[in-house]
Amino acid sequence: MDEIGRGRKAFDFGSVRGVWRRLEGPEDVLALMDTGAEGLIAVIRDAGATFLAPIFEELAGVVCTGGTIRSHIGIISREFQVAGVIAAEIGDEPEDGTEVELDGTGPVAVIRLAGRG
Repeated sequence: MDEIGRGRKAFDFGSVRGVWRRLEGPEDVLALMDTGAEGLIAVIRDAGATFLAPIFEELAGVVCTGGTIRSHIGIISREFQVAGVIAAEIGDEPEDGTEVELDGTGPVAVIRLAGRG
């Protein structure tokens, strides 16, 4: 599998797979409320974001490009036990709909394209 990024683990979450989906705000979450968010890896910029609340329990994981593990998104990730990668540095961001793996088994979280390598 090709590594595409790294970040801080919100907690030791093991390894999870899901479908990459960039979410920019509440309107994106509202659209998902009809179809569901099961199995999605939500990708957001703002670690203080609260707009994920209605779908958080359905997510396979969350990747945040900002913040710290003490940010809102890190705390909620731990509370709901949803795999969380915080302050993620992503090389070539995959397109929405791409299957990815979040690997939290090492000292840092690794983001990989799934099904390759």
